[in-house]
Amino acid sequence: MAALLSCHYSAASPASSSSKFFSGHRTPFSIPHNHLATRRSSPRPVQCQIHNQQKGKSFSIKECAISIALAVGLVTGVPALDWTSNAFAAANPAVPDVSVLISGPPIKDPGALLRYALPTDNKAIREVQKPLEDITESLKVAGVRALDSVERNLRQASRALTQGKSLIVSGLAESKKEHGVELLAKLEAGMNELQQIVEDRDRDAVAAKQKELLQYVGGVEEDMVDGFPYEVPEEYQSMPLLKGRATVDMKVKVKDNPSLTDCVFRIVLDGYNAPVTAGNFVDLVERHFYDGMEIQRADGFVVQTGDPEGPAEGFIDPSTEKTRTIPLEIMVEGEKVPFYGATLEELGLYKTQTKLPFNAFGTMAMARDEFEDNSASSQVFWLLKESELTPSNSNILDGRYAVFGYVTENEDFLADLKVGDVIESIQVVSGLENLANPSYKIAG
Repeated sequence: MAALLSCHYSAASPASSSSKFFSGHRTPFSIPHNHLATRRSSPRPVQCQIHNQQKGKSFSIKECAISIALAVGLVTGVPALDWTSNAFAAANPAVPDVSVLISGPPIKDPGALLRYALPTDNKAIREVQKPLEDITESLKVAGVRALDSVERNLRQASRALTQGKSLIVSGLAESKKEHGVELLAKLEAGMNELQQIVEDRDRDAVAAKQKELLQYVGGVEEDMVDGFPYEVPEEYQSMPLLKGRATVDMKVKVKDNPSLTDCVFRIVLDGYNAPVTAGNFVDLVERHFYDGMEIQRADGFVVQTGDPEGPAEGFIDPSTEKTRTIPLEIMVEGEKVPFYGATLEELGLYKTQTKLPFNAFGTMAMARDEFEDNSASSQVFWLLKESELTPSNSNILDGRYAVFGYVTENEDFLADLKVGDVIESIQVVSGLENLANPSYKIAG
């Protein structure tokens, strides 16, 4: 896996472009072509361009004012704004729920976000998971002194596994119990190996072993999910649906960069929380829709693709000869079924936490028309951001755009992509059996 997913480092920064952004011609907040934030530098001043030269789309002064207000929101964490309430909301930002304030630092690791997004809550395995995740913080201590903290984390995880093993096993789905028990054995053996690494004072080997252990933990938690946990609303049941998770590898050919020629990005798609959105994407992947397509936007804020050649701005379904669109789909904490067809702002859920937040570098979401919630089709974007500017549960993208996955391998190299780089292929490497109603098998 390591060889397949390796990328050669490049110091080149992503190029700006005037490509279509977030849907058709617009940024998510009608900000044509300007940077809201960059990964390695402070946000640039917002500049509104009244005319989009690429497709001749005019933007009103009103839209530019909205753009400025929302760009300020991105920096300050002000939640949903609209034209009639910009001044009030900017002066009176909504206060996060108390549980958010006391829950600790925001989770930014894509693997951790995916683990916590699973429709299971076995406290025994979570008590193993948390100290293993805390090793990341321990490794921020300089030198071998970090190993003392790592050892404390490991002792805590080992104790939790020993004391909670029977509860963990009893929480496994019957059909997956044998596999889950095998993973627990690997987890236990791996923790012993990590203990030896600590005793050998081999600091450099800790992170790789930690990642391996957390993959076992995530596998055990997935084995606790028995089938698909809810019914998708009837009006969407005939669409391609990802009833579970799938993993894809996206291979990109990098142009005009002697230090980086090819890069493979591994992406985990979460159909538990976005079955329609993830199913639509997997279906397009199996149609080879994205193969040979260029990166169309790369400006330090997002990397975007999915706009086909010609006048259409989405996938034309051969069976209908019309653009196939999907509804906005947002799963939130405490709900068993996603909300469809409306932003959380429109639903009045200003403090609600999404299950798949825009927390991680490489968060993957669907682009859509800003003013049409159910207009997403094939255009996708990966968010590149400084997380300090978009804190957990205060990101104004959360609840407005449908997240359906995270880049889990080589995500840092997204920042090196530029307009014109080519997606050679996207291939499903696991989870295709979770795709229901695949249209690619019927036509096209």
